[in-house]
Amino acid sequence: MAGYSKLLVNEQIELLQELNQIVRNTECFRSAETSGKLIRVPTGDGMALLFFRSPEEPVRCALEISRTLQNHPHIQVRMGVHSGPVNRVTDVNDKTNFAGSGINVAQRVLDCGDAGHILLSGHVAEDLAEYRHWQPYLHDLGECEVKHGLRLHLFNVYKDNLGNPQVPEKLKRGKRSKQASAVRPISFPRWPKIALVVTLLVSAAALVISSLIFSHRVSAPPSTSALPGAIATAFPTPIPEKSIAVLPFENLSDEKKNAYFADGVQDEILTGLSRVADLKVISRTSTLQYKAGAKHNVREIGKALGVAHLLAGSVQRAGDRVRVSAQLIDAQTDTQLWGERYDRDVADVFAIESELAGKIIAQLKSKLSAQEKAAIEQKPTADLVAHDLYIQGKTLIATSAFSTPLVESLSEAVRLLNQAIERDPAFALAYYQLAQAHDQFYFSGIDHTPARLAMADAAIQSLTRLRPNSGEAHLALAKHLYWGYLDYDHAREELNVAQKSLPNDALSFEILGFIDRRQSRWAESTKNLERAIELDPQNSAFLKQLADSYVCLRHYADAERVLDRAIAVAPKGSNMRAYRAAIELYWHADPHPLSSTIRAIIAEDSREAKNIAQLWLEVSLCERDFDGARRALAALPIAGCYDDFIPFPRIWCEGVVAQMRDDKAAANAAFTTARNEAAKLIVDQPHYAEALCVLGMADAALGNKEDAIREGRRAVELVPVSKNAIEGALLIRYLAVIYAWTGEKDRALKRLDEAAKIPSFLSYGELVLHPRWDPLRGDPRFEKIVASLAPK
Repeated sequence: MAGYSKLLVNEQIELLQELNQIVRNTECFRSAETSGKLIRVPTGDGMALLFFRSPEEPVRCALEISRTLQNHPHIQVRMGVHSGPVNRVTDVNDKTNFAGSGINVAQRVLDCGDAGHILLSGHVAEDLAEYRHWQPYLHDLGECEVKHGLRLHLFNVYKDNLGNPQVPEKLKRGKRSKQASAVRPISFPRWPKIALVVTLLVSAAALVISSLIFSHRVSAPPSTSALPGAIATAFPTPIPEKSIAVLPFENLSDEKKNAYFADGVQDEILTGLSRVADLKVISRTSTLQYKAGAKHNVREIGKALGVAHLLAGSVQRAGDRVRVSAQLIDAQTDTQLWGERYDRDVADVFAIESELAGKIIAQLKSKLSAQEKAAIEQKPTADLVAHDLYIQGKTLIATSAFSTPLVESLSEAVRLLNQAIERDPAFALAYYQLAQAHDQFYFSGIDHTPARLAMADAAIQSLTRLRPNSGEAHLALAKHLYWGYLDYDHAREELNVAQKSLPNDALSFEILGFIDRRQSRWAESTKNLERAIELDPQNSAFLKQLADSYVCLRHYADAERVLDRAIAVAPKGSNMRAYRAAIELYWHADPHPLSSTIRAIIAEDSREAKNIAQLWLEVSLCERDFDGARRALAALPIAGCYDDFIPFPRIWCEGVVAQMRDDKAAANAAFTTARNEAAKLIVDQPHYAEALCVLGMADAALGNKEDAIREGRRAVELVPVSKNAIEGALLIRYLAVIYAWTGEKDRALKRLDEAAKIPSFLSYGELVLHPRWDPLRGDPRFEKIVASLAPK
């Protein structure tokens, strides 16, 4: 380690701790550690990480570390990767340790590199070269002579400002035996891709990290993102050649009411292409911002969406005639590859769309199965007015996650879709969208009633009757089973079937991610949510969901990173800006970034207050700012102040604010009304755990101790963490509050300790600042729980 011995001991310790934290926060590290497939071996000025599942794992980890270290320029790291046998040994202190050629050769590989290098042995490079997406990262360096005269064939990993593209100094000094083109790698024993687990010997891919730490601090390098809105995963994802985004088609019609007709042309072409498994097709939500007719940088759009091709076009409708023009563009060179214009009767528009899709597939040289071809050629409806209504409703549902209040968008979508179905009762895709709207009403708690669930069920039955084997029928049923019944296993089965027909449907991966998350399969959940984002990279709702996962895991730096990308997608989005600022409240118990961000948002546009009212109320309570709480309450939508899906009504928040100013009469009146509203929900749905939680909280606030405890405990019994990791953890937290408010301090602390030890939204900042925990303050057991969540 260059300069390491010149540092003071405490400087060495501090900087190594910083490096350790960076490595531990990588997604690859956490995933492997969670699955029990990672071994860590300290090496003085660095570490060796032993991965056992895939030769890709250590290289992905190295790239992720390289990306993170761009923000830590005072730490210069070199990394070496090799795959080979590792022995479990007992050291002089009678402790288990690891040795063997897997680690030794990885160390020799590392020794050949300089700061920033990620070097691979030829053995590992051979494995990676079998995957096309890794080939752009592998750069042959030839042979390097290392300890004991061994010659290693090395490859340098770099691309897109990750890694170090320079030839290592050791090779420059003439220690290579031949030029790269003339050498052959030395032969290592080939180990099976899946390691055999035996008593003393395993096969592992070793990533050895050594740090070159400098004692001076320098400014961080400029960001290297290709575009602020681009979504970067844990490691750079190569853009597939067979990938495309269909941009909004420009409406050239004299009558602007035909705008939805133009949207429909884009939607049908995109839907057709997305059925092709051999293509990567970006979801419509991510293309909506690229308004037709506006000037755009094609290369930047391609990078932001992660595609090699763009389809742009225009639609002109006049009476019974329609003209559709389309151009296929190479997104990397901004050159037109193909173009065509269709002038036909308007009744032929669906035929034009399927023809266009077919020609694009041919241009991209993609495989097309008979089933995919038949699905593309199937007309959605013969009624163009019904189709316009459908497109309007579909767009409202797709963007409802970004709108406040949600109820208005969904209600209007239901109205439009019902009109479409009245015009064409055989319009299968309209039933698909209608089922989604009803399920969202139910799952979000806006209308959590058996009647709403029955409406969704009726729409799915109609869809299944019309298209029994379609991907949409299976996907609609999967969402219904998940959103309506939390039937994870059957929902998974339906999703697996749906994905065969809808390989590019981002929502199917999002739902899988949600199911994984509720089953505490956090690594799998992250993978599925990232896949959804890959297919819908400008969907800030998907990004928020990934950030929510990181908040529950208390990986706040990762949450901030994801939210920064969401803000880059929609810089004016007040919700994301406020949520990003709230991370500092949760992480460091610092409310000031959130309160100042809220003030800035309201100063820019006072109408945005309703969109951030709940976070505004939360930070006002944490700051004991009554005036701020009163103003936030005035801006709060009538739907209420839900905590995730726990349906606290608006009157509950009025009671909390009255309680804050010690107005007992107003607080009791508000909590009594809140209790009555929750009790009504329980009458028809006695197993509605979230409503029982609200009822228990209201009874606790009113001093109805026995009722409150019974209701809170019943809610936890109905939805345990083993059944629902998100809601289950929230219900445990509120049961702790119920115990605290009813004087049961020991039971409150026991439940709170339980909530603090599992992934949940419970945070250090909440425990430090929120008034709901005041009854427990001063108790050493409470302070110990708080300390356990403090930033490390």
